[in-house]
Amino acid sequence: MTGAPPVTAPPPAGLRATARIAAAADGRGGTALPVLAGEGPLALRRVRGGAVRPGEAGVMLVGAMSAPLGGDHLTVEAEAGTGTRLALSSAAATLALPGRGGESARYDVRLTLAEESAVRWLPEPLVSVRGSDLRVSTRAELAPSARLILREEQVLGRTGEAPGLLRSRLTVTRGGRPLLDQELSCGPGAPGGWDGPAGIAGHRTLGQLLVVDPRFEQDPPPAAVLGEFAAVTPLAGPAVLVTALAPDALRLRGLLDEAARTYGW
Repeated sequence: MTGAPPVTAPPPAGLRATARIAAAADGRGGTALPVLAGEGPLALRRVRGGAVRPGEAGVMLVGAMSAPLGGDHLTVEAEAGTGTRLALSSAAATLALPGRGGESARYDVRLTLAEESAVRWLPEPLVSVRGSDLRVSTRAELAPSARLILREEQVLGRTGEAPGLLRSRLTVTRGGRPLLDQELSCGPGAPGGWDGPAGIAGHRTLGQLLVVDPRFEQDPPPAAVLGEFAAVTPLAGPAVLVTALAPDALRLRGLLDEAARTYGW
């Protein structure tokens, strides 16, 4: 008599892919990239010139296929070694798309900055397509002397389209101590009031720019208002957070670019 066959769990639905970037000092005042490895839709390309500054290593994330779909789990990991400068960008907007079975997708970004390093994480917008369900998690861990510019832009639906469900969390630590930890939910299934006067007030795009810089310890930026729907908030850390709402992605980018020129380096 034989027993019943063992029950095995079904394979995880969706795509799993990770992109890994590691920067190291090249000994000549510049930055080398000993690790530059992408998988699936997360293709990585070394870039030079243009917006890449002297001493920086530039890396562009190039979408090789449609993702994230429901059920996908994408991860970007970037590590900046001591004294390195790293500029990270993406070639195009990221579209969160519906998948089979109504499963949510995940997109995780992990940034690790060693002493005297500087990272600019400036991806193109994330578009929440109708029917999608995406969880975004961005975590940055900084040494006390590290510098970071981080931009997030979110577009709620394509033209004439309602958004999907978008849940995002940004967590930043400096020297092992919490600097910022915030969550945002928009779209069908988000807590009530997300699109009301106390939320995004009917706007279709929202974004933020975080600048962490040791120089703010001696000269912290004051709180300020940038137009009707953008605010500057100094953080104990030292850092400054600019949050903005706009009717479209072009005007949102203009607000955040202005903030980057004012508070960045």
